Amino acid sequence: MSAPFAKGADPPQLSLVFPAFNEAANLPTLLESATKIGDQLGVPFEIVIVDDGSRDESAAVLARWIARDPRVRSVHHATNRGYGAALRAGLREARGELVFFSDADLQFDLREIALLLAHAHEHDVEIVAGYRAPRRDPWLRRIIARAWGDLVRALFDLPVRDIDCAFKVFRREVLDAIPIESVGAFVNTEILVRARAAGFRIRQIPVTHLPRRSGRQTGAHPRVIFRALTELVKLYGSLGQVARRPQRS
Repeated sequence: MSAPFAKGADPPQLSLVFPAFNEAANLPTLLESATKIGDQLGVPFEIVIVDDGSRDESAAVLARWIARDPRVRSVHHATNRGYGAALRAGLREARGELVFFSDADLQFDLREIALLLAHAHEHDVEIVAGYRAPRRDPWLRRIIARAWGDLVRALFDLPVRDIDCAFKVFRREVLDAIPIESVGAFVNTEILVRARAAGFRIRQIPVTHLPRRSGRQTGAHPRVIFRALTELVKLYGSLGQVARRPQRS
């Protein structure tokens, strides 16, 4: 279920999308920062928060913000559907010509959205992907991420150094052109693989990564990893050699 736009509202030029699960402690800071950054960018924008079945006070926090700022919208899932399902819902709800997404855990400096947007308007790129420099996650999570990146690069010939970095900007045409089927953490990989197979070009830039302030990470959970592997096998089988198609020049 999503919160509708006000009647007669013009579509925004930029959408800021944030999947969230049990992030009530982080949402006020996130929303304050995102609205401030949006104002500084000087373009019409919207913020789309996807509450993926949170069991904390996330819904109440969002309701208060939506009541005071019509640029903030929310999508609510009755149950937790998974990170990929939440991100997909947010990207579908977004109306901007440029669509940015990140996580709600405050591990990125949202001021660096401007760095991505500076490249997003160039004629030879449709996706601007951040990479964490350096990555501020526990050692086990970093090891898993490195192994995952090596596997994806080997299977799909995807030249992206930080595949799962949740700090990316897409032109609208990319999201309109590709299906997104993943419900779990594989979603970042799926989007990039499908986009590159469709001929879209990716620019990579370094972004700041911060330690998590509150909440709990779930990316290294065996269930999350198993689901990602299952979805990887499914995508590889469906795309085959098409996924190896080089980018447009």
